[in-house]
Amino acid sequence: MSRLIVNGNSLPNIPWEDRPASSDPKKELMWRYSRNPIIPRNLTTYSNSIFNSAVVPFKDGFAGVFRCDDTSRHMDIHAGKSKDGINWQIEDHPIEFIKIDPELPDSDYKYDPRVIFVEDRWYVIWCNGYHGASLGMGYTYDFEKFYQMENPMMVYNRNGALFPRKIGKNYAMLSRPSDSGHTPFGDIFYSESPDLTYWGKHRHVMSPSGGWQSTKVGAGPCPIETTEGWLLFYHGVLTSCNGFVYSFSAALLDLEKPWQVTARARPYIINPREIYELAGDVPNVTFPCAALVDKDTGKLAIYYGCADTVTGLVFGKIDEIVDWVKANRM
Repeated sequence: MSRLIVNGNSLPNIPWEDRPASSDPKKELMWRYSRNPIIPRNLTTYSNSIFNSAVVPFKDGFAGVFRCDDTSRHMDIHAGKSKDGINWQIEDHPIEFIKIDPELPDSDYKYDPRVIFVEDRWYVIWCNGYHGASLGMGYTYDFEKFYQMENPMMVYNRNGALFPRKIGKNYAMLSRPSDSGHTPFGDIFYSESPDLTYWGKHRHVMSPSGGWQSTKVGAGPCPIETTEGWLLFYHGVLTSCNGFVYSFSAALLDLEKPWQVTARARPYIINPREIYELAGDVPNVTFPCAALVDKDTGKLAIYYGCADTVTGLVFGKIDEIVDWVKANRM
């Protein structure tokens, strides 16, 4: 078992490719899959693009919730399954949520989902169109039927990432309050709830800090529990003369007080470099939304959106990443 993993699954079938000989570990903490992108923009019948999506272990394979913008450029989320985490079958039509309360409002759009197993079900959190960008939440037991819950936060908000266990007696979530447009700012906040409906105990986690993360930051995959703290991958945005540039890195949060950052890396881990990250519907984007971890070996696979068009994979080792964050803390 990895010396650092606290909570996680044994995933002997985790998507994986060893570090290639051309990748210098002194220069690259994580390395890209040689067959990226793994999900093309037109995998479904009607999709213009498939990116910023969430994948989890499911039965003897994997399941996920995928952002699919259709050819009218409407944003929605679709269910998908895979035996190996690389070759996917994604439903042509969006998820039709069953409302647990018929009075729940409809949403104008859905995008950028995260998925996490907590207690007895998989929870889905997404950016939900309700009088502007808000957070939506639902759950599934089987990735066949999905149930919609109350929106957890007031508008405007994005990048909701639920913790895989309660903190004390409460559920916990990271989010980024925003505005009604393409937010030119953004800090990460922490919130708790006793029932996943009523949220409070809001705490500030981190702000933009200059360089590659000087404009805004937002939670990526749901936090990973290690003996060194919660490992959080997050995206940061730089405003350049050519627009926004999205990169990502990692930080460690205190296990029992996750609003307290114990280490945060100054450099990025991944930034737009390959053509599929540089060119697309929105150029210069590497946006992580899901992480698979094998607790036995510490192998890590991160799914990330590339140029708001396709989906890629990067690989690494939890032990190496945690050590690197501590060694390169700001």
